[in-house]
Amino acid sequence: MKYIIFILFTVLTNAAAQLMLKQGMLTLGPLSFTADTFIARIFQVVFNPWVFAGLATFVISMASHLYVLSKVELSFAYPFLSLAYVAVAVFAYFVFREDLNAWRVAGIAFICVGTVLIAQSGMSGAGMSSHDSQPSLDAAGATTAKIGSAS
Repeated sequence: MKYIIFILFTVLTNAAAQLMLKQGMLTLGPLSFTADTFIARIFQVVFNPWVFAGLATFVISMASHLYVLSKVELSFAYPFLSLAYVAVAVFAYFVFREDLNAWRVAGIAFICVGTVLIAQSGMSGAGMSSHDSQPSLDAAGATTAKIGSAS
């Protein structure tokens, strides 16, 4: 559980990236692509300040996620990413006035319950998996074995 801060950082940066991408696409309006304008439209989208910031935030989120994956089991860390949907749905409701109906609220509740259950599974030390005893490469590229190392 000591990596939960990094997991939540990953979730929040992922959600923030989605919100920035949405804002960027709202500022651009409906897109149309033709053979003549395809490249220009791609540059218009990518270099929109909101879209560019969203893409950069995704890179930060992915770097954080890679760090998390180096420390905890994938089956523990990955489900937390579903919390990004919760954050996006709530913020989209307030910022973009998107619908947050009873079905979505029920889905959000299920996501939260599931995430709490998964978090509880890690209370007994969601460090590296039982695969800690697998060989790994050291800085020089030599194979070394880690037997019962502490994370």
